[in-house]
Amino acid sequence: MPGHGAWLRRGISRDGGPLVEDREVVWLQAGPYYADSRGFAGTTSFDGAGVHFHHLTGEPGEDTGTFRWDGANLVERGTNPDGGTFLEIWTPLPAAGGPCGSWSGPDHHVVRVGRHVVHVDARAGSYWRL
Repeated sequence: MPGHGAWLRRGISRDGGPLVEDREVVWLQAGPYYADSRGFAGTTSFDGAGVHFHHLTGEPGEDTGTFRWDGANLVERGTNPDGGTFLEIWTPLPAAGGPCGSWSGPDHHVVRVGRHVVHVDARAGSYWRL
């Protein structure tokens, strides 16, 4: 699991189904903090076997996954809280070097990685490129 980075999702497969992509999804990771433009953000932890995404803002839940590199892409395989499985392909976004950090408030979370920013609150997630 990378300590920081900016990725664009190229596809998702649920429960062994076909790999599809129907919208732009950006995931930013700055140290233990992450934000996903689908509308959830929080912290990650690693237990030696998998990475746990603890949703603290936005969509509730906790996902668990493993990562491996396939060329320049990150391949994530995991399990959702309902027991369903997923496979996601993530491609690094350019311009991810430079400033990075994470900020939280009462009902929101923001992560910046280079020129990429994701803001998550109780209503939605938003992505901007600076």
